[in-house]
Amino acid sequence: MRIAVTGSTGLIGSALVRSLRADGHEVVRFVRREPAAADEARWDPVRGYVDPAGLAGCGAVVGLAGAGVGEHRWTAAYKKEIRDSRVLGTAALARAAAALDEPPKVFVVGCAIGYYGDTGDRAVDETAPAGHGFLPSVCVEWEAAAAPAREAGIRTAFARSGLVVAREGGAWGRMFPLFRAGLGGRLGNGRQYWSYISLRDEIAALRHIIDAPGLAGPVNLTAPEPLTNREITAAMSRVLRRPAVLPVPAVALRLVLGEFSSDVLGSQRARPARLLESGFVFRDPGIEQAIRAAR
Repeated sequence: MRIAVTGSTGLIGSALVRSLRADGHEVVRFVRREPAAADEARWDPVRGYVDPAGLAGCGAVVGLAGAGVGEHRWTAAYKKEIRDSRVLGTAALARAAAALDEPPKVFVVGCAIGYYGDTGDRAVDETAPAGHGFLPSVCVEWEAAAAPAREAGIRTAFARSGLVVAREGGAWGRMFPLFRAGLGGRLGNGRQYWSYISLRDEIAALRHIIDAPGLAGPVNLTAPEPLTNREITAAMSRVLRRPAVLPVPAVALRLVLGEFSSDVLGSQRARPARLLESGFVFRDPGIEQAIRAAR
């Protein structure tokens, strides 16, 4: 199959491209600069431009582009970048795919469990409503931006990813060096739930969505049972054989991270009901398995 991917240089995107190519799929990587390789095509998400030649003949389009939510302090300007990079990019892809003479069969939008906001101890699945706050509002707009694709009859799925356990990037990419140095510890009181997923399960789940003809709408990409930050900290300590006795106080996180600290300290207990119902089998259902797969 010919598959278009945006965000192909990120943690998830680069791993997805490798996986698809290893199985013989043709991947077109959309880039914001001038294409420098035969497998690249141009797009400008802010201006709404997508090279139609890059999408031509694609059976699937996977949108994974977006400014990192934890890369910078949340100034007004950076919050706008977080929102625009997702909402405008998704809208541009959806319009371009819908306008093709032969549209793709599936459009996968890489969203996030940030959709649910802080759920506390309450477990949620894909039937739960959106939460309140900046990230939930971005996720709502993000998914709504795919409307042109849905209206054109393209099967559209929203891959709401949890925290990806990987040493190459994301939250865990920062945690691994700290724990290996014996400097790891819980964040805040440690009672907040983290919905995690190993990188290889994340990629397998994205490919499952591409291949499963009836899977559309929201799909949580998380391991079956979320754990508290305290439990995850203990698991990191066991697997890496390092102490984890240096908790990071909530006040320090708020000082360093600003508004983003509310999401680090918040609790999201999301479960992958639709993935499990569709027959997906996790390779790393437990936290220690996920950490071992990444280390």
